Amino acid sequence: MNKLLIATNNKGKVKEFQDLLKNLRVQLLTPADINLTLDVIEDGKNYQENASKKATQFAQASGLIALADDSGLEVDVLDGAPGLYSARYSPKPNATDKDRRDFLLQNLKDKPQVWTAHFHATIAIAKPTGEVEFAEGNCYGEIISEERGINGFGYDPIFLFPALGKTMAELDNEHKNRISHRGLAVMNAMKILEKFMELGSMLP
Repeated sequence: MNKLLIATNNKGKVKEFQDLLKNLRVQLLTPADINLTLDVIEDGKNYQENASKKATQFAQASGLIALADDSGLEVDVLDGAPGLYSARYSPKPNATDKDRRDFLLQNLKDKPQVWTAHFHATIAIAKPTGEVEFAEGNCYGEIISEERGINGFGYDPIFLFPALGKTMAELDNEHKNRISHRGLAVMNAMKILEKFMELGSMLP
């Protein structure tokens, strides 16, 4: 069976990708599964550069086709911040997800509401030869000041879908994966996966 490396050390992302890709006729591997320790410095100028760095470096280190993403939350009233720096958006060293949410809300407290925002994800799929292609996904909503829900990670508890009346963290995995930025990016990446892994449709 073809093997696909999920090129991230983020446990939350690993779980989401495993759920999103579980119906594909490929063997999903994580860096831990193959005893690969690799810390890629995300110093790109945009999502695509960061995703590409991660996918290509993991692919070359493992000899496997690798899938990575770079994603961020962009808040309109903050001119798109935290954006590319969403995972590092806190003055605290070794900040937690809660620290980053608190820092975001602190920066929003004097801004006029509604705090419209969107999540963006760029997926990179790379071969060990260096060939890489990309897919993207976006989902739109708003930031709220009260945390709600226990599912997900990152900014999910304060990202509201107004039409649903629920935050990302209040959705079950199946619903979340249909409408999330990462879920939409994976859907848009299917043709690339099929081509790179030299298969017809990889769905059963």
